[in-house]
Amino acid sequence: MAQQPATPKWKRAALRAAAVLSPALAGALGPAPSEQAALTRRGTSRAAPLAPEVVFILPLVGKHHVGDWATVEARLSETLASFAAQTDHRWRALVCGQDAPALPTALEADSRITFLPFTEDVTGNDKWRKLAALCRALPTQGPEDGYVMPFDADDLLAPGAVAEMLARRAPGGYLVEEGWIWDAGRGTFARAAPRSLAQPGQKPFWKLCGSCAAFRCTRDPGDAAFLEALTAHEHRMFPYLAALAGRKLAPLHDPAALYILNHGENFGARRGRVSFKARFVERFAVPAEEEAQIRAAFPALDA
Repeated sequence: MAQQPATPKWKRAALRAAAVLSPALAGALGPAPSEQAALTRRGTSRAAPLAPEVVFILPLVGKHHVGDWATVEARLSETLASFAAQTDHRWRALVCGQDAPALPTALEADSRITFLPFTEDVTGNDKWRKLAALCRALPTQGPEDGYVMPFDADDLLAPGAVAEMLARRAPGGYLVEEGWIWDAGRGTFARAAPRSLAQPGQKPFWKLCGSCAAFRCTRDPGDAAFLEALTAHEHRMFPYLAALAGRKLAPLHDPAALYILNHGENFGARRGRVSFKARFVERFAVPAEEEAQIRAAFPALDA
């Protein structure tokens, strides 16, 4: 199953401009289902969250799609361990897949981690159907009033990310503009950041990795429906759809995540979409002192 196509940039601009005047006017411009879902959310949530927590939703690839299930389990364990290492403990994780993974004892015993069996019969790529299933669970298993962050099961979260989100309590949610990329095959790190005059070829993290945004969410079914429609798109649509919903994402102050390439079971590699990112890592490789800081923040890299 393919993800939904991105809206052309000219139409995005037209819809955003129309929505400022009236959501009904924007609705007359033929919005996609995700855009219509965003328009229905405008004006529904403006104050800071009342009971902040972060709920991560992780689609997990099935055994039948991979060559090395043990590697998938190991990467997921590292991802979940990066949540467990957060300086603020107010997080939960929902993992959805066909096959329950074997996890280290400490993670198996962590009540904040829930596995949701995926039973739909999907031909081809089922990542987006798993995300949809996770979103449909949010009215009962999501935050009372906090944030939901789609997260790939092989990325890592920086230790202070949850603390920053819950301390700032941004009304709309957060966007990861700065983060790191590790080419595991070559052992090289790069920093992703917004483009500047000094580095015109740079890219913000959210354009490179799907683990890049935390969205305001309550147990209102309308929030779940919006996130289900939003996550049917690739991550470059996330800031636009959040803004269209009147829930602009605030950039996190600190680098918040690490994206691992070429570890053997990347989702992007199965789609043939990693090579340009490997070239990005070569071009924006960090100096040795920053690499040492990254490794200190993510002990699993040296395990």
